[in-house]
Amino acid sequence: MTVSTLPLNDGHQVPWIAFGTGTALFGKDAETAIRLAIDNGFTHLDGAQVYGNEDTLGDGVVASGKPRSELYLTTKLGKLQPGATPKSALQESLKKMKVDYVDLYLIHQASNHVGQLKEIWKGMEEAQRAGLTKSIGVSNFTADNLKTILEVATILPAVNQVEAHPYVWKALQPNLAIHDQYKIVTSSYGGLSPLFRGKGGPLDSVVEQIRARLEKTRGATVSDGQVLNKWLQQKGVLVVTTSSKAERIREYLYTQNVPELTPEEIALIDTTGGKLHQRYFRDNWPSES
Repeated sequence: MTVSTLPLNDGHQVPWIAFGTGTALFGKDAETAIRLAIDNGFTHLDGAQVYGNEDTLGDGVVASGKPRSELYLTTKLGKLQPGATPKSALQESLKKMKVDYVDLYLIHQASNHVGQLKEIWKGMEEAQRAGLTKSIGVSNFTADNLKTILEVATILPAVNQVEAHPYVWKALQPNLAIHDQYKIVTSSYGGLSPLFRGKGGPLDSVVEQIRARLEKTRGATVSDGQVLNKWLQQKGVLVVTTSSKAERIREYLYTQNVPELTPEEIALIDTTGGKLHQRYFRDNWPSES
C-alpha cells in the first residue's frame, strides 16, 4: 500500500500519517513496535530526543530490512546541554538512530528555549544546511512562538506538530492562520483523544452518525478512529498516531481508502467540536486564560 503524501513548503513531500514513539513508548524499547509498524505499512516514523528511545527506534529500522530511502524519519530537539547546538544534538541522535540524516527535525517545545528561540532556529537552519536533515520545523509552537522565529528565519518551518482534534480546533485558529500564510503543515498528535480520553463528549453521536454513513457508502467496516483521522486528512493535517496492535495499525493506514467526508460532515464536526474546549496534553501548551 502506497501512503499518500503532503507537500512541504521546502519542496519535499511527507507521508500524511506517522507512527509515533512517544506516549505509550516513552522511555521504552521501541524496536518491536517499529518493526510491527513498518511490517504493516508505515513508512513515516516519529521520534524525539526526550522520548529516550531513538536507539531502539533505529534498531527497529535496521531489523525491518527496509531501505533507508523508503522510510521517512522525524526526530525532535530536546533541552540542550551546555555548549550543545541543534546541529550537535542532531548528530548525537543520528548516531543513536544509526542513520546519516533524518527527513524532519523539529524543535520539540518552545518552553525549553525561553529567550533563545531565534538563536535556536538559526541552529536548526545550520543543521539543515549541513545535510543532517532534509526539513526543519517546530512542535507545540503557539502563534506568538511562530512569529518570533519568523522574524529571523531564512528557511521557513515546514511543520508545526501540535495537539489537534475537534475539541481544540477552534483554539488553534491563530496558529492555523499563520500555517496557511506560510504553507506550514499542521501535524497532529492526540487526534483521536475525543474518542479515548473524551468519551461522553458532544462529538460521540456525530462521529457515530458519520461512521454509519461512511460504512454504508463503502460497503465495508469503518471505525470511529477512521472518521476523525479522515477529518484530519481532508484538512491537510499530518497525523501522528500509535498502537501496539497490527490490526489497529492497518486500520489507521487504511483511512486513506475510506470515502471522503462531505463538506457538511466536516462542518458538523467543526461546530460540534467547538462546543467543548478540551486539551488532553496540557503540559505541552502554555496555560490558557
